[in-house]
Amino acid sequence: MTTQNGSAFAPAANGVDPNRVPRKTLRTGAAIPAIGLGTFGSDKYSGEEVAAAVVGAAEVGYRHFDCASVYGNEHLIGPALQTIMRGVRREDLWVTSKVWNDRHGEGQVIESCRKSLRDLRLDYLDLYLVHWPFPNSHAKGVDVSSRDPHAQPYLHENYMKTWRQMEHLVEMGLVRHIGTSNMTIPKLRLVLRDAGIKPAANEMELHPHFQQPELFRYVVDNGIVPIGYSPIGSPSRPERDRTPEDTVDIEDPVIVKIATRLGVHPAVVCVKWAVQHGQIPIPFSVKRPQYLSTLRAVVGEPLTDEEMRAVAGIDRNNRLIKGHVFLWKDGQTWEDLWDVSGEITPLDR
Repeated sequence: MTTQNGSAFAPAANGVDPNRVPRKTLRTGAAIPAIGLGTFGSDKYSGEEVAAAVVGAAEVGYRHFDCASVYGNEHLIGPALQTIMRGVRREDLWVTSKVWNDRHGEGQVIESCRKSLRDLRLDYLDLYLVHWPFPNSHAKGVDVSSRDPHAQPYLHENYMKTWRQMEHLVEMGLVRHIGTSNMTIPKLRLVLRDAGIKPAANEMELHPHFQQPELFRYVVDNGIVPIGYSPIGSPSRPERDRTPEDTVDIEDPVIVKIATRLGVHPAVVCVKWAVQHGQIPIPFSVKRPQYLSTLRAVVGEPLTDEEMRAVAGIDRNNRLIKGHVFLWKDGQTWEDLWDVSGEITPLDR
């Protein structure tokens, strides 16, 4: 089968056979491709560019696409998926979406999921995530000082009301798996205690300079597959998420040295490390050479044990996506979102 422009999907002449891409097994026994294409275009790329990248990525062998309602491009990705499915079976694709913060209320999760399905032109989602644990939204393009006037901290009782709707989506057959995103150990501990259907995956920031070893181990030990966003350090992240102390993974001497040995861009090393480390990276690019090179990374020559140890040694605890806009009170710092004390930050903090 071919697309309208005649290019083959499985696989393109210079692409990667999707059958060579490793997979990870979820608690249900389902297999998810060990690398996906992110679709958050940030402020730099149009929805049309992202949709074209989805088709291009499928042409070179991608079968996993990470979407979200708040990205504002699912209505464009839907036709792209329809194009792909002229040559690829639906069951051979993995499509994730997420419910945004302003749709946590009663009945709104199901409504939001149905809209994503309509926009994506799908009958079901492979994975549906609660995008953030806070029901705090923000206008597009705001700076870090912006606050939702109705913002509130994590309230477990309310989160579980949202989670019950997520569980109902599974019961309805609209989604195959449900999961969490941007969580912490104290929050996940409560969800695992109270959930009827436990999270199949947790999406979290993961890259060589931010390895989150405690959370990573907690997730894995509890049968949750870690999906890592910003795997190369999010060079396209919004300006509001940039701070002077941020470091750049792809400029780290350890990463550069490995890239030189392999003859690849340092970004490729970050993706290769991610897969070998055990998370599923979801890098984003609209440029064919870039998303092809990252896909090739997961089937090419692995990093040596020594190189894996070297990368483990460059963790700087450098969170890039800090989430300031989800804070609920003036005078707070972004650390209050991430329970750095080991306990959920209380309402009056």
